[in-house]
Formats: sequence, structure tokens, C-alpha cells
Amino acid sequence: MELLHLKTFQTIVKHGNFIRAAEELNYAQSTVTTQMQKLEADLGVQLMERGKQFRLTEAGRLFYEQSAVILKNMEQLQLNMSGLQEGETGHVRLGVTEPTASYRLPELLQAFMISNPGIGISLVFGNTPMLSEQLYKGEIDLAICSPPDEMAERYFEPLFREAFVVLLPDHHPLAAKEAIDPSDLYGSRLLLTSAVCPYRRKLEIVLQQMAPELDLHTMEIGSMTALPHYVASGMGIALVPSILLNPPPKHTVQRTVSGDLVDMIVGILSKPADFQAKPSTAKLYLYLKEHLDSEAPKEPPLL
Repeated sequence: MELLHLKTFQTIVKHGNFIRAAEELNYAQSTVTTQMQKLEADLGVQLMERGKQFRLTEAGRLFYEQSAVILKNMEQLQLNMSGLQEGETGHVRLGVTEPTASYRLPELLQAFMISNPGIGISLVFGNTPMLSEQLYKGEIDLAICSPPDEMAERYFEPLFREAFVVLLPDHHPLAAKEAIDPSDLYGSRLLLTSAVCPYRRKLEIVLQQMAPELDLHTMEIGSMTALPHYVASGMGIALVPSILLNPPPKHTVQRTVSGDLVDMIVGILSKPADFQAKPSTAKLYLYLKEHLDSEAPKEPPLL
């Protein structure tokens, strides 16, 4: 039993005769007749009574009712498959780190989903090592993060540089300075993100290289977005992405840092081999690249 024959049968019933069905389907009448003979042979029952008046048999009425549902579902399935191939439908699992997740993506993803209503998106929040591992295992399709340490089978496209500033309580002695030198950080309690955070790891490496003989007074705060609130409480100072401070919390001030101490590259991590299988992923990749590439560094992509 072929889908083409089901459609021909439904068209015959709709018009009540073979001639008008053939005209709609752009077939010769003999083709319509042959298809119905083949359909009845496949089913082993007679669907239509032969004669001047068009009339369905009992089997024909039952087949008409149930085949209409089958035909509708099959046509929708064909549309869905075509949509997947053309990137019009699908589902993309996007991993993302903070602060990009909260401060850059909401409006961008809203605009994308309005323009592409057939594509669903699931967001997975995490740090770069976790997202890189999930991408490798196929648990997510793309990630927006910093460059991971392990790049096997993954491709990193740099997009922008996340600028950091020092956030201090407004009564802190360093608040009187216009710019903070990295060596000034040794005199205060420094609030840090979790140990697996790439921002923290880079900061610790730079500070260790600068003054390996000095002990840094630190306190770990697990959330990047929570850091400004702990600074506002007077608990310490922190290096935070400037995008978090619009506006800064009350009773705090922000100062620039000499050099690019912890400015971090952020980009899209992907497995290009997956794009052919999921055109919707490729479409979101190109969209994010276009709209996040406002301050793209000039380094080459990392393979």
C-alpha cells in the first residue's frame, strides 16, 4: 500500500468521481483507475461499488475514515523531515556560561525564536570545563564559553573579549585610586569564583607570576553574578565583568585594572561534524556568531 494511492483514494471520495480527481491530481483517468485497482488488491477488499453512481462499500467507508488520519500524519511527517533538512525545524541544546547567559542572550534568543518558530532551544548553564565535556559526549550541541583546555574534536570560534573591572566598597582605601594596579590586590580580601572557573584560574596564574612570595587573602564565592552583592556588603573586593555593573550595586565603586589582567576571550565551542546532521544547530551558530561578534579578537580560531 503506497502513500500515493491513499491520496488518490481520498481525492476520489472528496469529488465523488474519478474524472475530477484525475483533474486535480493532474493524472490521466486510467492512472487513477489503475491506482485504485492496485490499492484494492493490496488490501484484499473492494472499496468502491462499480457503476454509474459513485458509492463506497462498507470497507471503503471504514478505510476512508482511518486512512485520512494516516495520510494527514504522513504528510506532516514529510513536512517535519523537510524542515529538519532545511534547518526550519529542530531542537538545539545550547550550553552557556555567565555572565553571557543572563546579560547577552535573552534578547538575542528571543529574536531568533521569533524569526525561527520551528526551532526550539534548551539552555544548559555551566562552567567551561563542564560544557566542553558535555559537548564532547553529545549532551549539548553548542556552547558559549571561554576556550577549554581540551580541544579534541571541538572547534572554538572567538567572538568577543569580556572586560573586567575591580569592584570595591565605596569606603575602601583603594576607591581613591583612578586605576588599580594588580599588586594592590594583595592588600585586601579578594572574592573569587569557584576553583573550576576559567576567570579565577587565569587571575591566580597572573598573580602568582607577579608576586609568588606573597600570600593572597581570598574568599570563594561560587557565583559570578553574586560577587557584586558580596562586595556591596563590605566583605571584600572582586574582579568582575563590567557588564554586570549596569548599574553597580549601591555603596560600591568600580575601577579599571592596569593592563588586561583577566580579560577573557569568549566564543562558540562546537563540533562542526554535527552541523550536517542538525542544520538547525548550524543556523543558530551563524546567528550567534553574527550578533555576538561585536568585539571579536583577531586571534585565529582554535582547533
